[in-house]
Amino acid sequence: MDELEIRSYSELVKKSTEDICWWWKTCEKVLGIKWYKQYSKIFDSSSGIENTVWFPSGELNAVDTVLDQKLPKKGNSNAFIWEGEDGAKKTLTYAQLQREVGMFSNYLRGIGIKKGDVVASCLPMLPETMAAMLGAIRVGAVFSPIFCGYGPTAIASRISNSNPKLLVTCDGYFRKGNKVILKPSIDEALGIARLEVPALIVERLGAEIPIARNRDSFYKEIVEKESTASEPEIMKPDDGALLLYTSGTTGKPKGVVISHSGVLLQPGKEIYFNLDTKPNDVFMWITDIGWMMGPWQVFGVQTIGATHVIFEGVPDFPNNDRIYRMIEEYGITHLGHSATTMRMIRRHGDEIIKAHDLSSLRILANTGEPIDPDTWIWEMKSIGKWNCPMINLSGGTEIFGCFLLPSPIVPLKPSTLWGPGLGMDIDVFDDSGSSIREHVGYLVCKKPAPSMTRGFWDNYERYIETYWSRFKGSWYHGDWAFVDADGYWFLMGRADDVIKVAGRRIGPAEIESILNSHPLVAESACIGLYDEIKGEKLNCFVMLKEGGKHDSETAQSIKKLVVQNLGKTLEPDKIIFVEDLPRTRSGKIIRRLIRAIASGETASDVSTMENPESLDKIKRDWEIEKSRN
Repeated sequence: MDELEIRSYSELVKKSTEDICWWWKTCEKVLGIKWYKQYSKIFDSSSGIENTVWFPSGELNAVDTVLDQKLPKKGNSNAFIWEGEDGAKKTLTYAQLQREVGMFSNYLRGIGIKKGDVVASCLPMLPETMAAMLGAIRVGAVFSPIFCGYGPTAIASRISNSNPKLLVTCDGYFRKGNKVILKPSIDEALGIARLEVPALIVERLGAEIPIARNRDSFYKEIVEKESTASEPEIMKPDDGALLLYTSGTTGKPKGVVISHSGVLLQPGKEIYFNLDTKPNDVFMWITDIGWMMGPWQVFGVQTIGATHVIFEGVPDFPNNDRIYRMIEEYGITHLGHSATTMRMIRRHGDEIIKAHDLSSLRILANTGEPIDPDTWIWEMKSIGKWNCPMINLSGGTEIFGCFLLPSPIVPLKPSTLWGPGLGMDIDVFDDSGSSIREHVGYLVCKKPAPSMTRGFWDNYERYIETYWSRFKGSWYHGDWAFVDADGYWFLMGRADDVIKVAGRRIGPAEIESILNSHPLVAESACIGLYDEIKGEKLNCFVMLKEGGKHDSETAQSIKKLVVQNLGKTLEPDKIIFVEDLPRTRSGKIIRRLIRAIASGETASDVSTMENPESLDKIKRDWEIEKSRN
């Protein structure tokens, strides 16, 4: 900003969104993207905004920028630190990672993997996972990470869609003290998909697993015999690097392709400019490689030349203080998470925080779902000691990054995302497509960005229908947003989760923020159910903190709090106390499953769930509550 004589961050965002050609050229120069051949222009939208071509005539390989280019200055610096749930640890420098990536890419070339082929993985966060992802992209293949917690049917649907030439998996992994044997699920998935795909197996547990002689091989026996020297394939900026699957509320998972320029520019921009990451920082997002934030962390952090931390298992096992111990031990400077994850960690209380030195922390961050003000304030106070800004961010798998997020140099309100990201021309529309403020509306993006997918893997028409058909010329993301009188932006949840009571539309996040501020409430989820008079009635599913009583007195005090804040019209019809809420591995609460149970419908597509056992308990609790009325 000083260089450009720009006086405020708001002015920088305004300039970057008004002139995206200037911005993305500036961005790629600042991030140091390595080009084999310079591009002729920044972008070409002559075939329509939905078909924008980025950096035409340019040539590059994303792995060259995030790995090879770092060696002269960062070769002996840590690329990443890995910690297993069982206490195992491994650190790879940039030079060591390059050798691992070189061996894996040579293995791929040796089995005939070529530009444009899909290499799928079904792996937890392991060192080999990093080598597989970067090695595949290095040879021009498209890497498709699949969440290893999925059941065989969900895995099968993704590999059936992508038709990979190789599937990298493992015998199993540790999670919450258990040995999860993964390989039989992979075999079953391949059977369901009716695919004969070679499987490369990482031995994490040393477990006895079924082996298909003509199909399966072991990573250590095969890959580690290869040469370490490997040249990157020359790619076009819009060539695919990642194939990521994202689930909508209905229909098959959507396979979105993120390009070589996209995997560099969007996460690199956000991690550098918005999260203020320096080359000597240590960055950790509580995530999985099967969620967008896993690859986003790797590419963003390594574009800067910093260190990232990956770990197996969950942040509060084997001990409740695991996350705090890791911050202290590894000198973590950046801690990212979902709001649900932080609420889960918060349940363990503040005393365990006091036992650890968290002074290395500079930045806190949240994504995946709106963070309620109570959790936002608690984290800022108890973990950040009011010294760490909360970079609350939101975007999507389909853009491999963010639409909205603040900077460390702007003032914040609890739960706010502040405003549009750099180069992201974001707005809030009403039903007619007019820009609105101080009213809840639809989040849209009016200009293209390099990381936006330009289609689904197998269905271009569905891509157009999903993102470009509702508001012509603007990307419709399906989020419900609000800009207040002071210009601060807030997300209110998914538009398909919106609740309409007596003509008033309200996002569930707004109600849940009030519920979660109740002294007895740990977490909540709100849905609307049909009512012939009001249109919908508000029903709140509530998890209480330890010691909270599931009685009418508690329910009435919760209802009273909602009425005090939102008025009598939005008084909940029912408060349903539950033991747990259905959530994805990344921490998002799945309201559509709660709504299905309460509506007497079948809870479909539970493949993304972390805790499927919660559904039967919610059904029981719902039936008990209904019987009382």
